[in-house]
Amino acid sequence: MPPRAQTCGVLVPLDWPKVGDWYWIGLCVGIGLGCGIAVAGLAARARAGVFLAALAGAGLGLAAGFGIDNWDEAVGGAAGGLIGAFGVAELVRGTLRRGGTAGATALLVGAGGLLAAALALVPGVGYAEAAVLPLLAARLRRRAGERHAGLRILARD
Repeated sequence: MPPRAQTCGVLVPLDWPKVGDWYWIGLCVGIGLGCGIAVAGLAARARAGVFLAALAGAGLGLAAGFGIDNWDEAVGGAAGGLIGAFGVAELVRGTLRRGGTAGATALLVGAGGLLAAALALVPGVGYAEAAVLPLLAARLRRRAGERHAGLRILARD
């Protein structure tokens, strides 16, 4: 029997197909990514904090996956948590190194994590976030040394 929805007291059959596992796994990847980002905003001040944030993000993503369905969603959530924490850690550490306050950085990065998790409700966006964040982090790490190279030369005088 197809699923039914109640509209104005009348049961009406629903005619759309069931949402596949691909959606739920992508949603859990995005939720895990958002959790990893938010925890990294709080804990990524030191290198040990990055690993703590990765473990916490993976654990929260794992819990979200098991809360939604079963092991495949849980694995996706844990992977998203790891990607989120390691992907944002360099941004957080660079912000704090350049004079940003810990509270404001945690607040803004946490809001970004919440936004990333909310965007994962759109089908396929959780996968896209997990693919793009490591690329952006690698670009940030690569450019970190060359950004102020000219100013270092002037400081030697």
